[in-house]
This record gives sequence, C-alpha cells and structure tokens, in this order.
Amino acid sequence: MSLRPQHPQLSSTAATTRAAPGRRSRGPALAVLCAGMLMIILDGSIVTVALPAIQRDLHFSPADLTWTVNAYMIAFGGLLLLSGRLGDLLGRKRMFVAGLAVFTGASLLCGVATGQAVLIGARFLQGVGGAMTSAVSLGLLVTLFPEPRERGRAIGAFSFVGAAGASIGQVLGGILTQAVSWHWIFFINLPIGMAAVLLAVRVLQPDPARPPARGADALGALLVTTGLMTGVYTIVQTGGHGWASARTLVLAALAVALLGAFVLRQATAVSPLLPLRMFRSREVSGANLVQVLMVSALFGFQILMALYLQNVRGYGAAATGLAMLPAALSIGTVSLLLSARLGARFGERRVLLCGLALLVVALGLLTRLPVHAGYAADLLPTMLLAGGFGLAVSALTVLGMSGAGVASGLFTTTQQVGGALGVAVLSTLAGSRTHTLVADGHDAASALTGGFRLAFGTGAVLLAVAFVLALVILRPRHGPGAPAQA
Repeated sequence: MSLRPQHPQLSSTAATTRAAPGRRSRGPALAVLCAGMLMIILDGSIVTVALPAIQRDLHFSPADLTWTVNAYMIAFGGLLLLSGRLGDLLGRKRMFVAGLAVFTGASLLCGVATGQAVLIGARFLQGVGGAMTSAVSLGLLVTLFPEPRERGRAIGAFSFVGAAGASIGQVLGGILTQAVSWHWIFFINLPIGMAAVLLAVRVLQPDPARPPARGADALGALLVTTGLMTGVYTIVQTGGHGWASARTLVLAALAVALLGAFVLRQATAVSPLLPLRMFRSREVSGANLVQVLMVSALFGFQILMALYLQNVRGYGAAATGLAMLPAALSIGTVSLLLSARLGARFGERRVLLCGLALLVVALGLLTRLPVHAGYAADLLPTMLLAGGFGLAVSALTVLGMSGAGVASGLFTTTQQVGGALGVAVLSTLAGSRTHTLVADGHDAASALTGGFRLAFGTGAVLLAVAFVLALVILRPRHGPGAPAQA
C-alpha cells in the first residue's frame, strides 16, 4: 500500500518549497510543535495515576469519576475534524496558537477546581484546545519541512516526543500527586503552554487564510459531539438506573438519533466534515472499526489498573506511575524500533494480528488477578505484553490512513471516541460487579478485584473480536506474501 500524500497539507509542491521558512527558524518552529504535542500527550497520561486522589478530594462516585477522562476525549474526538477544517479556512498558525491558549487556560481552571462540575467542564475545554492544536500540527510540520528526508526526521522527532510524553506522564503524575497534590498535574502545563504560545507567535510563519466559502459544518460537529456525550452519559448512568430502565432507553434513543442526524448531515452537506464515501474503502472502514475495539480495551485497562494498584494493593501515586511505566516503555520501544521494520518485512496485516494476539493474552492474564497480587508474577507480564499495542497501532495507522488528510482526521477521532467508550463501559461493568459482590457479603478488596477482573475479561473479549475482524476484513489484496509499502 502506497502512502503517497493526497491531502493539501501533505503535498510537497514547488510553491510549498518556495514558501518554506529558512533553516534557522525551522528548529525553533519544530520545537514549538513538539512542545504542543508533549503537553497534550502528557496531559492524557498524567491524569491516570491521580484519579484516586481526585476521587477522594472531590467526592466523585466511581461512575462520575470517568468524566474526568471522558469529557476530554469526547471534546477532542468530536471537534478534531471541525478544527482541521477551520485551520484550513482561517490559517493553521492562528488555530495552533489559539488551541495552545485554550488548553493552557483550561489547565489553570483544572488546577484551581474545587468541585466536580468545574473540573469536568475544564477538562472539556482542554479537549477543545487539544483538538485545535493537534488538527493542524502535522500540516504545519509538513510545510516547515518540504524535503522528504528532512520531513522524515522531523516526523520522527514529533513521534518520539509523543511516545516520551506518554511514558513521562504516568511517573510525573504520580510524583506530583504524592509530593504536592493532584492540582499540580494541571499546573505543570502552564509554563510549557505560555512559553509555546509566545514562541509560536514569533517563529511560526502565518499561512494565508481562505474565506469560508463552503462553510465549516459546525452543525455536524455539534451533532457528533452531543451524540457521543449523550451516549457515554447513558452508559455511565446504567450503574444506578439499570440497562433496561426507561431513563436509559430514552437517553440511548436520543444518542442514536443525534448520531443518526450527524450521518444524515454528512450525506447531504455541501462540505461535510466526514465524507461518507471514504467508508467504501475496506482498509479505512476495517482499520477504524478494529481501532475502536482495541483502544476501548486499552484505555479502560490503563484507568482500571491505576485504580486497582491504589485502591486494592495500597500503592501510592508515585509507586503506581512507576509500576505502569514498563507498559508505556514497551509500547514506545516497539512502536519506534520494531513496528516499521516488521511491517516492511511481513506486511502490516500480519503485524497487526500479532500485536492484537499479544494484547488478548495481556488482558486475559488479568482475569485471574488475585487480591494480593505480586508485581513480578501477576502484573509485570501484562505490562510487557502491552508492547503489542505498539505493533498494532502502527500497523493500523498505515492501513487506516492511506495518506488522505480526512482519513487521518477520522483515524484520530475514532481513537479518542474508542477511548471514551472503553473507559465508560469497562468502568461501569467493574462498578456494577463490585456493588453486587459487596451486597453478597464480600469484603471491599475482593469485591473491587472481582469488578476489575470482569472489566479486564471484557477488554480481552473486545480485543479478540478485533483480531477476528482484522483477520476477515483486512485481507491482503495481492496475496498473503505481499507486504504493504510504507
């Protein structure tokens, strides 16, 4: 499969080459883009180990606690395509700087939050800022580095910062939460964000804005975002109202109606956010479906493992971050050092299937998780096998994006949506099972562990379904021995 650029942001034309900034200014500009990526990725992982402290301090119920994660993911995923469109219309530099400012201001609101509503609302704003920044980062980077070799190095640095941010975030979040308070996991964004804004204004070259002649489809963005929020809210509230209650059924019908209206809007809009014709591609449709299932399981694992380590095993926040560090390191190492080589040699589909198989085993091991788990025997194998995510997500990126700009936006959107749904579903299942076990007379630790085991088992099932879909849908077009070209 060739990944020849097809989107204006990814074209290496003579005009782009002439407009490229000088070599001296490109280094600081790349640093700004990497700083924005670092802040967003860092925030996505740094919150994980602080969740128990946030829950105790702000008196969150287990179900409502998920909104500190889901509010961010839904805003990010729901507004990513709209942000990319607005960046094309109004200027990518303008959108990037505005996104950094929104994200930094929202981080301040998160840090000073003393109530649930303020924190959840601020997390939603962080997701808005993250979408604005991320949607245009790649386009800015490609414009800065029009030559293929230099562009490859720049994208490599950009990807490495993302992987490093995920690894650093869990450890740093644990240290800050334990040494100071959870508020500081958000305050740390302030110096990074303010420095990035000031530097971006100086070193990023403005691109000419285009008049919004065909519109940006704000209605489509509103429909998909509210539909997703309603759907996740419905899932989270089933713990208190039941899956078959009238409230649940009405909210579920509303969510389906909103998402259906979004699909209808995309079919009829002059300039849709998500052209439905792209789903005619078996690779694009299959890869995004597999990704939703895979990310649902893995994001849920990340949140629930942090809760298990602190609420059952009694780990502190810093120890939790260190305990989960091998998973982040194995994912980053496999993604950066092995995935591309294996994909070129064996084909992306085989690499994807291998990664999914490792993840099924990783979560399957946790279905027998004991209350008094030993780290080396019961937890470390899963942390190391999580490196399968580095194989799977890299292969899915090649299969699912196909070089198209809109497909790239869809791929990132389904990643965020899958994460939000996974956290909602698995957390709800764990909470419901825990309440049942407590009612049956089990002690708190064994009841919590029983809930986590059910959630991890459900995640393993989701990954197994993803494996089957990848095996059936993502069949090679030119024979099993034809590797994809990256």
